[in-house]
Amino acid sequence: MRSERLTIDTAGLRVVDVTGRIADVVAGDGLVHLFLMHATAGLALIETGAGSEEDLERAVERLFPRDDSYRHAHGSPGHGADHILPAFVSPSLVVPVRGGVLELGTWQRIVVVDPNRQNDRRTLLVSLIGS
Repeated sequence: MRSERLTIDTAGLRVVDVTGRIADVVAGDGLVHLFLMHATAGLALIETGAGSEEDLERAVERLFPRDDSYRHAHGSPGHGADHILPAFVSPSLVVPVRGGVLELGTWQRIVVVDPNRQNDRRTLLVSLIGS
């Protein structure tokens, strides 16, 4: 197994396409396991570039409002919502790799979903399992 850590800058963005960064580090055949090493962000497969990023941001805001209704109340208002997000947008994802290429659908892209504005640096562990 080969692993590499990528630092992802999410400053100013809630949805960040990381597909190209991951594609740059995979080789051979197997499965790439992605793990976002944070308690307030997750990974998703979505179409990007056609408005889906903004739609996803609005859906996260509707589902997890940034208010003071959370028991987890340290940090900025609504920070408790950030800690609930990974239960719905998983911090891990597995994608097949063949010939050093991510086996994604035509419009699928891998994105980091990060509503937490208190931390703009994320660590993504990329592990290739296979040959």
